Amino acid sequence: MRLRSLLVALAVVGIILPAAARRADADSTSVQAFTTLYGYADNSPPGRAIAHPCIHPEAGGTGTYADPITFATDVRELPWCRIIYVPYMQRYFIHEDECSECDRDWSRRHKYRFDMWAGGDQNARKRPERRALHQCEDAWTRGDSIRDPNNPMIVVDPPLDLPVATAAIFTPPTTCWNGQ
Repeated sequence: MRLRSLLVALAVVGIILPAAARRADADSTSVQAFTTLYGYADNSPPGRAIAHPCIHPEAGGTGTYADPITFATDVRELPWCRIIYVPYMQRYFIHEDECSECDRDWSRRHKYRFDMWAGGDQNARKRPERRALHQCEDAWTRGDSIRDPNNPMIVVDPPLDLPVATAAIFTPPTTCWNGQ
């Protein structure tokens, strides 16, 4: 079993990351996007499961280019395994999950919406922890809707060397990263 895990890890490093690096060497683009967050309690079903593992077996990541955090969007918006950089959070994210609201927004309006993984654990299903997680998600959401003209600019296929904050966005049971 250890040999299999090692081979999988080598495949990820040898195949997926160089492919992502080649994309990042291409011209980056910026898109205006409604940015929201989701966590353990409001994932469907609740938990860390993701629709399309690229480099993580479940939602996660530290926010560096080598270990971007999971995000969800419509696959017609951005294909699986694409990396974005969110300047106001100073983090890289990778498309590994699906978002039904993102699907609707893209289908109806062709507006970008990115739903980034905030974190949490099984205790986030309890009232105080769930409330703290949702408050943290709300604190880092930018814009009021898909149509908000003040939605932030997000870098698609970003360069590898942008500033990064690696503190967890949400640390159970109730700590939300304050941007410091």
